[in-house]
Amino acid sequence: MVKHVVCWKLKDEAEGNTKLQNALIAKEKLEDLREVIDEIRSIRVGINAPGTPEGNWDLILESEFTTLRDLDTYANHPDHLKVVEFIKKVVEGRICVDYAI
Repeated sequence: MVKHVVCWKLKDEAEGNTKLQNALIAKEKLEDLREVIDEIRSIRVGINAPGTPEGNWDLILESEFTTLRDLDTYANHPDHLKVVEFIKKVVEGRICVDYAI
């Protein structure tokens, strides 16, 4: 099994939306991928809670795949790439870790 974890810092405003609005849009788009990409074993997206330290990241994706090949299929899937296009417009920083579980 492979765990894919991504965190993003979002711009305060982008695409005519606030940071929170874009976080909610990204969350919905990412979670909807579960219905179209069979290789996703699980996917959860969280938005940083209000009142937490200022240095916290804004959005987290935690997903699981059976193999690295499945993760690669997900990463290059056309529907995922559409979500990536949106996220790139609203994000100012990204970190990622892929690890075996």
